Amino acid sequence: MKEKGTEFKPLIYICAPFSGNVERNIKNAVKLAELAYQKGCIPLTPHLLFPFMDDDNKKHRKDAMFMDIIFLGKCQELWVLGDTITEGMEKEIQVAMQRRQTIKHFNNDFLEVAYESDDLFI
Repeated sequence: MKEKGTEFKPLIYICAPFSGNVERNIKNAVKLAELAYQKGCIPLTPHLLFPFMDDDNKKHRKDAMFMDIIFLGKCQELWVLGDTITEGMEKEIQVAMQRRQTIKHFNNDFLEVAYESDDLFI
């Protein structure tokens, strides 16, 4: 007999801007992660995984993107936040599309936006 709460929960990769207003962007990524959790998913928020890395350091940035792509491969879905797609987000979206992972897009009000084609992401 299955224990309550042990049903399958998809792992969701949170894809959101980081650079720029880092403090605000982290808060927004956390809000989208909370939404995923509320919907019964397990959010993975790369913004929170490597606080010791410097986004302005080219080696750190390259290493973080490498690790992020590895994590993305473990996820069932990619959730994209906002209307601004950064270079890093574009790479994550392209990889998810190549892997045929489910991609969902959320606007700046955290409402899901439906598109007829994945091409509208980029």
